[in-house]
Amino acid sequence: MAKHSPHVLEMARKGAKHRYEELKAELASLVKNFPHLARRAGGIAARGASALSKGGRAALEQLRPRKRRRMSAKARAAISAAQKIRWAKYKAGERKK
Repeated sequence: MAKHSPHVLEMARKGAKHRYEELKAELASLVKNFPHLARRAGGIAARGASALSKGGRAALEQLRPRKRRRMSAKARAAISAAQKIRWAKYKAGERKK
């Protein structure tokens, strides 16, 4: 790998920082103009607002977080029992081999 002068590296760092700020501003603008896209599972809100500028975070704060479905204790117990049965069958099959 070629060595670069400190001046070139500093200019590259400044350019990258400037581009990063431009992208954050663009992202904030998109969130403000298309808030429904931020709510999707693969959307901006799913990745967290930590990388957004103040405007982007403010736009996300206006969105209501999705309410999580709660599973009853009875449902958790049923899933647990079914999984234990699956594992028992799997482990029994391993012993035969």
